[in-house]
Amino acid sequence: MIIYETERLSLRTLTANDANVLQSFLVRNRTFFSPWEPLRDNSYYSEEAIIQRIEGEILLESQEKQLSLSLTRKGEERIIGNVTLSNIVRGPFQSCFLGYKLDEEATNRGYMSEAVARVADIAFNDLRLHRIEANIMPRNKRSIQVVEKNGFIYEGVSKRYLRINGNWEDHAHYVLLNEGWE
Repeated sequence: MIIYETERLSLRTLTANDANVLQSFLVRNRTFFSPWEPLRDNSYYSEEAIIQRIEGEILLESQEKQLSLSLTRKGEERIIGNVTLSNIVRGPFQSCFLGYKLDEEATNRGYMSEAVARVADIAFNDLRLHRIEANIMPRNKRSIQVVEKNGFIYEGVSKRYLRINGNWEDHAHYVLLNEGWE
């Protein structure tokens, strides 16, 4: 297990033993997340599916293709969010995609901006990446505020980019560059 910290948060990788706390987080926020995610059937929330998801994350982390960190308030067990660096590509690209979600009850407190700042630091200083890309539906104003607060630059719109909640949705494309990369 890998653990990072911010002023108020612990960010850590999960093990199969964490399936029940991850399941609780996902089920608790099912309705809240639904406008921003693909359609999910009940099997997505099963303990078996969640264990498989965690095991898949562990495999991708061991291959240095992904880093998925669950967020808790320091000293607490309850998951309040997740930040993932996915599709890590090396070679001349040195890039990844950023994704995140936050518990409905934890919104508007700056937790996600704090977590994204720490994860960008990890991406650039620990993983030595050059580029972090974030794709956000233009109507998701809170999410756009998170990346803009962390210095991401708007690069344009990807039309009908992802199938979200049953519809092909445009996504605004944001990028943060590691200008000190050598």
